[in-house]
Amino acid sequence: MQNIKNDLFQVEMDQDGIAIMTIDQLNNPTNLFSTHFIQEFIQVAQEAIADKDVKGMIITSGRSMFMPGADLRELRSMGNNPEEILEGILRVHQQFRSIETGGKPFVAAINGTAMGGGLELCLVCHHRIVLNNIKIKLGFPESKVGLLPGGGGTVKAPYLMGIQNGLMYLLQGKEVRPPQALKDGLVDDLAENQEELIAKAKDWILKNPNPVQPWDNKKHKIPGGGIWSPTGVQTLVGAAGNVTKMTHGNYPAQQYILSVVHDGLQVKVDRALEIEARFFTKLLGSKEAANMIRTGFMEMQKAKKGVARPKTEPKYEIKKLGILGAGMMGAGIAYVSAKAGMEVILKDVSIENAEKGKSYSSKLLDKAISRKRSTVEKKQALLSRITATDESKTMAGCDLVIEAVFEDPALKDRVTKETEAVLGKDKIYASNTSTIPITLLAKSSERPENFIGIHFFSPVDKMPLVEIIVGEKTGDKAIAAAVDYTVAIGKIPIVVNDSRGFYTSRCFGTFVNEGMFLLEEGVPAAMIENIAKKKGMPVGPLAVHDEVTLTLSKYVIESNPDSDKNPDTQRSYKIIMDLIAKGRTAKKDGAGFYDYPAGGKKKLWKGLVDMFNPNVDTLNETIIAKRIMHRQAIEAYRCLEEGCLRSVADGDLGSVLGWGFPIYTGGALSYIDFVGIQQFVADCDAFTQQFGERFAVPDSLRTLADTGKSVHDYS
Repeated sequence: MQNIKNDLFQVEMDQDGIAIMTIDQLNNPTNLFSTHFIQEFIQVAQEAIADKDVKGMIITSGRSMFMPGADLRELRSMGNNPEEILEGILRVHQQFRSIETGGKPFVAAINGTAMGGGLELCLVCHHRIVLNNIKIKLGFPESKVGLLPGGGGTVKAPYLMGIQNGLMYLLQGKEVRPPQALKDGLVDDLAENQEELIAKAKDWILKNPNPVQPWDNKKHKIPGGGIWSPTGVQTLVGAAGNVTKMTHGNYPAQQYILSVVHDGLQVKVDRALEIEARFFTKLLGSKEAANMIRTGFMEMQKAKKGVARPKTEPKYEIKKLGILGAGMMGAGIAYVSAKAGMEVILKDVSIENAEKGKSYSSKLLDKAISRKRSTVEKKQALLSRITATDESKTMAGCDLVIEAVFEDPALKDRVTKETEAVLGKDKIYASNTSTIPITLLAKSSERPENFIGIHFFSPVDKMPLVEIIVGEKTGDKAIAAAVDYTVAIGKIPIVVNDSRGFYTSRCFGTFVNEGMFLLEEGVPAAMIENIAKKKGMPVGPLAVHDEVTLTLSKYVIESNPDSDKNPDTQRSYKIIMDLIAKGRTAKKDGAGFYDYPAGGKKKLWKGLVDMFNPNVDTLNETIIAKRIMHRQAIEAYRCLEEGCLRSVADGDLGSVLGWGFPIYTGGALSYIDFVGIQQFVADCDAFTQQFGERFAVPDSLRTLADTGKSVHDYS
């Protein structure tokens, strides 16, 4: 066999007759499990099998990642011919099987992250050795984009790891580091460096000239027991119940994974692979997968790379960051910024308060150390980058200052003026406000073109979204700086135009308000909460209202000068004030819509029944579900039409990442298409007549429906 070098990989023969394939896809940002690569790989692998002088082949990578997955761009554009897609997948399975049964050893020398299709390529190999590097991850993330591993992974994983462990990986998209992968049976060996990795791979090939895959070995026993063993039966029955409970039927991928594992383990592997291929093809044509790939991967990747920044502006580097206010938000911002390598000045009214804010980072790091995800040295290095202070003059020299004080315009006015007095004229000033218009706050600034909103979500260290708000006078430099900063700290930015409540807070408010209105109309609280969760919201509207506090909602309404002009706002205000009058204020206070007993589980407050008398005429699950979901979507569309949102993609991402709108729908705007745009408009027309003008359909949405277009056609 001759040496090969092309734009996908190079193959070199060593003196022992072992071919080493080094994957290095020059035309892609990373190695991808694409149709072009698969075809070329199979051709070379079959040539190696046919060549009597080749003893075996090693597959490794020339990139920092081995192969992080399939080319989702390709999957998304495969078309709508399921028969053609199925035929292609079955052909690949057959060709992979010819490699597995070809009589020559193939070893995956995994020297970087191998996920999804990349890991399935490794499963075609008879032996898997991985570099013992903490940066390397292995797993099957397909379920996170509405798919299942379609390159053999769903069939093969249980043979290697057992049914229970295999399902953990497949259903949850579990990702593990090399030691855990070895312990679970996903890989066969570890190597400490590249030289040892290749040496171990060569040694295995020379010692195992006639390899047999576990699924071809009649003596192989599935770890933990087969499909009809007590463990197997118990695992699958339990998994079926848990999947139904967790997904409520909204995510077909999980149901199909169970079917492939259940059916596939009862037949020969070739038939099992056909079952997998049929379910994969079905999923690929589903609207859930299309939505999850588009919003959950394509648009998210673009946002992570800063697609929203003005292209004409040079990169704005933040070496030194100032934070005003060391409360929960300010402390969280300090942590993620210092973690990204920035020098952070954390200011509060007293050194004690500022130090308390800094201690938040210390607690997070202690937890990470206890879980072996960090070290004492890394903790000390990060904390050394945070300076606690009570002096405004320390903001001098900062490239960016983020104000995170209490939502009081007068207080924000004062700290803005104090800070601008020492901040460089060309530097950027941002407010972390969640509701107050940026244009209003910018009136306190002498440089409104450098004033912008950077709205974080709590807890900052966990929540991925950052909503960047552009005021009337905000300039492109400030927008670019805010996006660059957000990307630098590993968050996902969306850019919206100014309005009260901006996008996320405004739409989130409709979720909690509709929950309260349903309660007031006589729908039992438990029914409201359960239906919301059944549709895919992470928690019910009443529970999440307790989380954000009823007192905050009260303040937001009272601080809005237009509140008295909106009957729905006044209606929600009355409900909130009635509860506050009874001492029901928030989860943190132990009492809201729920009771929160110390050391016990929360329970809906029994007094809700007396406050809001149940009404059997309201108990229509379909209408309740649509009111909860449609209300959020119609508000999101209004934000788009009014220009608060700059794109449908930002609206979808903001809803999924900001307040937990279910990803299977694609997001709050794509939800309109998910329901069917004509059906959505018809529903909202009926709701407008029955429940009020908050469901009124904007003319532009009605036009899209009348012309058979998509919400993505809005311009």
